[in-house]
Amino acid sequence: MSKQQIKQLIQNKMLNSALPSSANTGSDLIETGIKGVQLFKVTQSMRCAPAVYEPCVVAIVNGAKEAILDGKHFVYDENQYMCCPMSMPVEAGTPTASPDNPLLGVIISLDTKVMTELSIAMATSRVNKHTLNNAPQGLALAKWDTAFTSSLLRLLELVDKPVDMSVLGEGRLRELYYAVLKGEAGQTAQRAFGVGNEIARSINYLSSRLHEAVTIDDIAAKVGVSRAVLHRKFKEATTMSPIQFVKSMRLNTAAMKIAAGMNVSAAAMTVGYVSSSQFSREFKRMYGQSPKQWSQAKELPGELVEQAINQATNLRN
Repeated sequence: MSKQQIKQLIQNKMLNSALPSSANTGSDLIETGIKGVQLFKVTQSMRCAPAVYEPCVVAIVNGAKEAILDGKHFVYDENQYMCCPMSMPVEAGTPTASPDNPLLGVIISLDTKVMTELSIAMATSRVNKHTLNNAPQGLALAKWDTAFTSSLLRLLELVDKPVDMSVLGEGRLRELYYAVLKGEAGQTAQRAFGVGNEIARSINYLSSRLHEAVTIDDIAAKVGVSRAVLHRKFKEATTMSPIQFVKSMRLNTAAMKIAAGMNVSAAAMTVGYVSSSQFSREFKRMYGQSPKQWSQAKELPGELVEQAINQATNLRN
């Protein structure tokens, strides 16, 4: 019943917002007024396209969403939510969305400070600490358990209640984070945000410096591990080497910016390419078409276009 209540709350907010879906993407993305919490609706099927997931949880209440990380497919719907504890270069799509069966859900950004506090507190009181020794995974799926469902409902019940949001919002977000950390994706999230989270920290370091020339030695020194250990743990967590990861992040970010309307040269420069010809070669090698062909043929769901615009703004600031 709680899940149906969540669905009804999202539908009501979408209806009351009365935002026209993009004619090109059939997508709506609206703010709830709670920091880091957005609702989305997609009415058009779309094959997977390059995207960059920031640390977040995505919960679907109708339809299904797909993400691909280095060839591995993650399809999730109202039975599983997706947890991405670290910035990840993925491909994302809406395989079953249609006007009659729209994709409907909520995106909750994961606050690093709060997630770290909770992860460390949980690690301190854990008896079997050895279970968290492995590197974190880039993406994880988890069943909607009772704790997650009830905490998400309690959070969304604050929407359109400004005083309640101001007084209770942070506490209910914290409650939801705790439910995630205790759920099936909890170990992945705890490894990313807890003590010894070298890979998560290295990914954060890289993600904020896509426009700079960063070496593997720079990263290893920043997080305090050897080059060999960094390479091994990085591949365990992301299935990619650090160099492959950086290239994927740069090209995915550029592809999103181009789809959002940025010209090819500017998109290439914002992610660190000084040679347009090199950018075009690597772009075509990864996506099978030139940046110009991509700009003419590809469009992204509304939530990814907005993310691309936000990333472009952040890089300029």
